[in-house]
Amino acid sequence: MIEILRETNIDFMGKKYYAFVFSGLIFILGIFAIVQIARGTANLGIDFTGGTAVQIKFEKPIVLSEVRKALEQGGVRDFELQDMPVEKKVLIKVKKIEEELGGFSEKIVTALSQKFPDQKLVIDSVTEVGPKVGERLRRDALWAIMAATSGLLIYIAWRFQFRFGIGATIAVLHDVFAVTGFFYIMNREINLVIISALLAIAGYSLTDTVVVFDRIRENFKIRLRDPVSTVVNKSINEVLSRTVITTSTTLLAALSLFLFGGEVIHDFALAIIIGILVGTYSSIFVASPIILLWGGKRPFAKK
Repeated sequence: MIEILRETNIDFMGKKYYAFVFSGLIFILGIFAIVQIARGTANLGIDFTGGTAVQIKFEKPIVLSEVRKALEQGGVRDFELQDMPVEKKVLIKVKKIEEELGGFSEKIVTALSQKFPDQKLVIDSVTEVGPKVGERLRRDALWAIMAATSGLLIYIAWRFQFRFGIGATIAVLHDVFAVTGFFYIMNREINLVIISALLAIAGYSLTDTVVVFDRIRENFKIRLRDPVSTVVNKSINEVLSRTVITTSTTLLAALSLFLFGGEVIHDFALAIIIGILVGTYSSIFVASPIILLWGGKRPFAKK
């Protein structure tokens, strides 16, 4: 592999307490955001709250403010608009109670047709979710993240050692909490697409952490006389070039989706970008220091 960084000697473990303070704030923010999601008070999509999402394609370019005015005049309330000017489409989301879902898309189309009689409207898609289904999906999404995290703990504990599993699990939770917390602060909509992004981020974080752990385990067998902190620092520096290359190339793909992928996957790409950055950070400053602090013993060195 191309080594863009050669013979680095950065004292990562010397900065672990500063990293713990920063990561502690991320954990607090993430826990608060997850509590708000569980309560249903965050900016949740209709996947989790119930409602109607109608995507309409216009024949000619349209001004979003005119669409908003037409819907208000047609009696539609509490809606959100998402513009897709390149495709000449508008996504209309309305959070409604279950008994109001039936025929709501027709009401939206009627209001727009009266306002724009010269436009040919085509309904691309209609999604309707009842509030009971949304509550079930929200609960199942939280269970899915918990199940995935538990599976990671079991795998790493079996593949390496229990304290390695604890470090990897805390790092994965750190990344999931970070993305969730940032989305909550930015008031971004949290839906099933974001949940799938969180699970993808968990997998990416685990992959990056396993590479560091594997080198730490190898160096524990070779560097029998070195202190644990020296072994951990040396291991991170040895795989730092690989980490930078992997992070950079993956970021390029995620940035391409974010900039050119369209509005539909805009939030998904943003979640992946944040996850890649915090995942790289956590494999160095969260997972690795936990190995150092968990007793500081050398599990692979022979007496």
